[in-house]
Amino acid sequence: MNTEERKLADVLHRITPEPPRRVTVEQVAYRLVSEPKLGRQTRGRESAGPRPRRRGPVFSRALAPVMAAAAVVVIAGAGVGIAVLANSHHNPPPLAGGGSASSASSSASSSPTQTASSAQQTTPGTGVAGAPWDAKLIGHQALVQGSLVSADGSLYAIGNTSTLDRINPATGAVVASVPYNMPVWNPPVVVGNTVWEVSSYNGGNIVLQGYDARTLARTSSLLVPAIGGVPIGGQGVLTSGPDGDLYVAAGETVAVVNSATRQEIHRIQVLAGKTSSVAVSPDGSKLYVGTGSSTSFRLVVFNLPSDTIANESTLTSGGAGGNLVATSGGVWGTTGSGHSEWVWFAPNGNLARAVQVGQGAGGGLSSFPSYSGGVVWVGGTGDVVCASPATGQVLAKADIAADHGVDQYFASPVVSAGQAYSYYQSDASQQTGLARMTPPAACTGNVSS
Repeated sequence: MNTEERKLADVLHRITPEPPRRVTVEQVAYRLVSEPKLGRQTRGRESAGPRPRRRGPVFSRALAPVMAAAAVVVIAGAGVGIAVLANSHHNPPPLAGGGSASSASSSASSSPTQTASSAQQTTPGTGVAGAPWDAKLIGHQALVQGSLVSADGSLYAIGNTSTLDRINPATGAVVASVPYNMPVWNPPVVVGNTVWEVSSYNGGNIVLQGYDARTLARTSSLLVPAIGGVPIGGQGVLTSGPDGDLYVAAGETVAVVNSATRQEIHRIQVLAGKTSSVAVSPDGSKLYVGTGSSTSFRLVVFNLPSDTIANESTLTSGGAGGNLVATSGGVWGTTGSGHSEWVWFAPNGNLARAVQVGQGAGGGLSSFPSYSGGVVWVGGTGDVVCASPATGQVLAKADIAADHGVDQYFASPVVSAGQAYSYYQSDASQQTGLARMTPPAACTGNVSS
């Protein structure tokens, strides 16, 4: 080829460049591990100004092929992920019922789900000597007595460090927490996707706070006026009915609040005194209202929705009463002092026929009733029992052995996914925490409720 032909070929090459060469994943990977990452350093200098260079790890070029092979796997996997992501971005997968992917994501974020928790491995726990029903500790957090509740695959409780906690029952770990100072004793009340608690209870005003059931982010705050002022020593002043309405012991009345609209919809006048505890029957036909002093407890039973009084009775026991829990057969509550507190059951709300259930608790500890898993549970320092919600009859019980001569305390259990959970405390060994127990078949709730 002469000089003119070479010049012509050069011009044609510039006008018609050669097609791009195929670059393999292996070549890209090799360059990633063998060449300096100038792009990242340049971005850092542009955003933060000149900085002294830090000496990073020095890789021998002999290791480059090995690193390249590893990078191939990473890049190949990333390539697949990018392809899937791009495809899903442009073509969202169809959902059952014709919904879109965006609507499914919104629904999942607004309602508490326990799918991830159920897939986790269950914590085996640590055995406790003399514990009822093979109870084992799965957590060591200190909780307020009687504040543990179960709802939608999660446990909720008030922490002794002034927090409202959501607990994973599979592991016993606190998965969400928010600061909360409890002004009056009341366990969390879970309605739908909201956890309700009392944040202020004094004078003529009551404030209710609503928290997201999954994240515990605060979602609402409600002011409920207390007609005539609130009493001292309320126990169980907030509850919910089967329709989701909230019932609040509000002075000389009971306020009914629609939990969905966050609006007060009704007031029930109570002439017996200032209300200190409330409970609603599972079918919504009865409202139980407690009033009283440090020496006696009066119970008023209202028919709903007529608000007519069905029954009034008094329990004189030498201690304040409260912590009402309603079931199909009547109402449960507590009485006594901190050195001897026990649970009673009043058939049809008649305190004249009230009977003690369980041995109760002493030493400054408390015994509470809890209605969970189809049965009523009563804990304490002497024993733990499950009882029929229709008759109050004890279905099974387990004694609690002392720890080096000192009482061990198991609060009333609650049920989640077929397992029973209780708050445990031992002053002798200085242990506290969440215990998982396996009660007998009699406590499974396969009875008339």
